[in-house]
Amino acid sequence: MQRRTLDALTRAKANQQPVALVTDIGNGSQALLDREGRSLTGDLEVPGALIPAVEAAIAADRSGLDDNSGLFIQVFNPPLRLIVVGAVHIAQALIPMARVMGYEVAVVDPRRSWANAARFPGVTLTHAWPDEALDVLAPDHRTAVVALTHDPKLDDPALVRALASNAFYIGALGSTRTHGKRQIRLQESGVDSQSFGRIDGPIGLAIGAKSPAEIALSILAKMTQVRHGAPPLVKAA
Repeated sequence: MQRRTLDALTRAKANQQPVALVTDIGNGSQALLDREGRSLTGDLEVPGALIPAVEAAIAADRSGLDDNSGLFIQVFNPPLRLIVVGAVHIAQALIPMARVMGYEVAVVDPRRSWANAARFPGVTLTHAWPDEALDVLAPDHRTAVVALTHDPKLDDPALVRALASNAFYIGALGSTRTHGKRQIRLQESGVDSQSFGRIDGPIGLAIGAKSPAEIALSILAKMTQVRHGAPPLVKAA
């Protein structure tokens, strides 16, 4: 790898910028491309026909050999992140599962009796008010935000901030009735219907979950479904 390519790749990682390194495995020439397929640096002339494959590889977070060109596409994406608002029992079950799936996790809850190292060992804890915390954490397209406190004073500010971001998944705990009341509150605070529609509520995939662990599993399943653009599950007739 050329030094300038390595430097550009290092900068992209530091700036949380998704990029792909395209390599001609025959002669070793390379090009570093951004998520729109624009070349950042390198000595390889990337054919225009490869750009959709590069974009798709970055979106799918999947490296591999392009069958048509014979070029190898290596994806370097920022880490997946999960921001959990509410240091509740569901969060205690969700976090280990999310870590296994490769997520970096942060828990936001100003209630220190709930959000502490004893209950969440090794987890990044933020005790700021949720809207202030999300301003700092800055959710992006590789981030999921889940609001689990069931307390509008905590969940609503977080949801408003999350809706203003590019978070790929936003979910909120509560029944259909609770979600309807949530919609009224958020619309009164300026959230339009289209934006509110981004919130997954009641949260999670409909698998009949009851226990905290089952609900956590349903949340992670729905996050995975949304991230990969999988179609909704349809019950068999």
